[in-house]
Amino acid sequence: MSDRATGCTVLHVDMDAFFASVEVRRHPELAGTPVIVGGVGNRGVVTSATYEARRYGVHSAMPTSRALRLCPTATVLPGDLELYAEVSRSVMALFRTITPLVEPLSLDEAFLDVSGSGRRLGDPVAIAEYIRARVFDEQGITCSVGVAGSKFVAKLASTRSKPDGLMVVRPAEVMDFLHPLPVGALWGVGPKTEEVLLRLGLRTVGDLAHVPARTLQRAVGHAAGSHLHELAWGRDPRRVVPDEPDRSTGAEETFGTDVDDPAVIHRELLHLAERTAGRLRSTGHLTRTVSIKVRFADFTTITRSRTLKVPTDVGQELYETARALYDALGLDRARIRLVGVRAEGLVEAGSTARQL
Repeated sequence: MSDRATGCTVLHVDMDAFFASVEVRRHPELAGTPVIVGGVGNRGVVTSATYEARRYGVHSAMPTSRALRLCPTATVLPGDLELYAEVSRSVMALFRTITPLVEPLSLDEAFLDVSGSGRRLGDPVAIAEYIRARVFDEQGITCSVGVAGSKFVAKLASTRSKPDGLMVVRPAEVMDFLHPLPVGALWGVGPKTEEVLLRLGLRTVGDLAHVPARTLQRAVGHAAGSHLHELAWGRDPRRVVPDEPDRSTGAEETFGTDVDDPAVIHRELLHLAERTAGRLRSTGHLTRTVSIKVRFADFTTITRSRTLKVPTDVGQELYETARALYDALGLDRARIRLVGVRAEGLVEAGSTARQL
């Protein structure tokens, strides 16, 4: 019997050490070494770390100073949220080619309901393998995937399969999978709740499952007790709720060497504006707002935008706006690494009056 027939159709996809993995992709000489992404100085905090650093006890939200005491050989990088967001958009766009039912949780993880994708792509396990291969081929990073019949179990499965793994928990296997886990694995069990449960002698999910719901409600509150009792028996009725993809499109270019010639920048803005306009026309959209992105040689990034009086899909109009935004920056031979043009606030072309 297929996974689709048995109800095992929810995937939880989680990028492995996402920020750190993207940095290693950009700095391949750091592959296989401990890398920390985060702030430096007395108040710096770790936002991501490679698994080589995690072996020393480094984890996110830890002060960077402490992380370096644990792992003195680690390379600390400041991070680039713009870059991580770009990679995330590409990954989420890939997910939406597989199913429209995609529920992002953050930049680096999402739930997918693939119940309607089987005829085209195979069973959920085959789809999970396909996703892992595509993410690696296209982005150069790895992800872990949990496949199950509910969001709760799929998320636990992806966590258990890290890094770069795949775990399938079919409905008949849920109790064997869940009950040996520590109670802290349940959604909603933070440090304080875990302390209460441990005082009651409840160390595993199985222990908790066999306690009457009323006992749990008295210990941790009515709503929390009921919630934990349901999860302990693998009951999670929540569906994958898709969000709308970004209502924007654009293009950008990273120069092979840093550029400080305004004429070169203007030519590239024209090229990017034409590419963006072509994407608008191909999808039947007009843009209300044009924005530019400029990244300097030191990776500092700025954006500027302007809302148009009349929505458009004409490349020359996008270029003129983008050029005006760039010229208004007043840059004096600044060394530029990347420029981008983006169309935002998209509207359906057929729903908007056009100026002749």
